[in-house]
Amino acid sequence: MFSHVMVGSNDIERSKRFYNAVLGVLGAGEPMVNQAGTGHTRLFYRHDGATFCVSEPIDGAPATHANGGTIGFKCNSPEQVAQFHDVAVANGGTSIEQPPGLRENKMGALYLSYVRDPDGNKLCALHRPAQPK
Repeated sequence: MFSHVMVGSNDIERSKRFYNAVLGVLGAGEPMVNQAGTGHTRLFYRHDGATFCVSEPIDGAPATHANGGTIGFKCNSPEQVAQFHDVAVANGGTSIEQPPGLRENKMGALYLSYVRDPDGNKLCALHRPAQPK
């Protein structure tokens, strides 16, 4: 359904340091750096058929985060969820909500962690263990 997710940044170099570290936990490499025709810099991280982008706002206004919006990243294990969280915090992110860990609800068990990137975008690291049949 999705082709890509893009967030804005007020400091593209800070965002690059943050996302290189955080997305590196998931196996993403260095981003493709693109200079838009408008002169704005954009970062394109590609991994496992997905694209995550960071861009300086093309309209010249400050980048802002979505209130109520969350971008979820799929993790391979509970340990990777915790590592995503810890690397995010170590690289300028902010831990939010509950500590990383297991959450159980009507849809089953999930391992989750939530952080905000340096520009305030809400990120979720999620691992869904195999559910018993």
